[in-house]
Amino acid sequence: MRRFATTDLHGCLHTFRYLVEEALRLTTADVLYLLGDYVNKGPDSRGVLDYLMHLQASGYQVHCLRGNHDQALLDAARHRWRWDWLGPRGRLPTLRSFGVARLSDIPARYLEWLAALPYEIELPDFVLVHAGYDFALPAAEMRRDHHAMLNTKKFVFDASRLDGRRLLHGHVPTPTAQVCARAATHPGALGLDTGCVYRHNSELAHLTALNLDTWELTTVANREPGYAIGKR
Repeated sequence: MRRFATTDLHGCLHTFRYLVEEALRLTTADVLYLLGDYVNKGPDSRGVLDYLMHLQASGYQVHCLRGNHDQALLDAARHRWRWDWLGPRGRLPTLRSFGVARLSDIPARYLEWLAALPYEIELPDFVLVHAGYDFALPAAEMRRDHHAMLNTKKFVFDASRLDGRRLLHGHVPTPTAQVCARAATHPGALGLDTGCVYRHNSELAHLTALNLDTWELTTVANREPGYAIGKR
């Protein structure tokens, strides 16, 4: 059994499929952890969700966490909030991928799948979360602060607050070379978001998976057909 983690797919279906089927050659004996943000920004949010559901239904051990973009889509669709913070470049591709004009028209099965996603996954040697934790809070409160777990961009890591386990997260796009260099040191906390969706940025534009046992990184360059997105 091999264990992998990756994150921040953002509608990049072709790249994710290549990672799973060609680069990792995932089998049903392996375990793959996804750290959130499957939707928005990129070209095929629905396709990513369909593929994740297909893998799970086909017996693959694929475990998915909730990200801030998944939460935003869920909230906007169910509560009909105004959803302007992403702008049209982030919003319209998502709507087009579902074939709807309003987020409230997204089919219920996708919203139900998103609503069932956990905020964290605990393993014997790692804790997985989308963004991180507010380590300044009391331990029990820290693990209930869902806003920080989905949205924080800075934290001071304290392994003692996680019973000595390492932390894996996504959320903050980081140059691929920087993530590779940091992973080589086997740090206590590691961010795996190498900004796959930002296809114009040569320092990003990769989807990165970590082997949790060997610390080997597998990186795949963005393989999507052309789509409009702002540079980061």
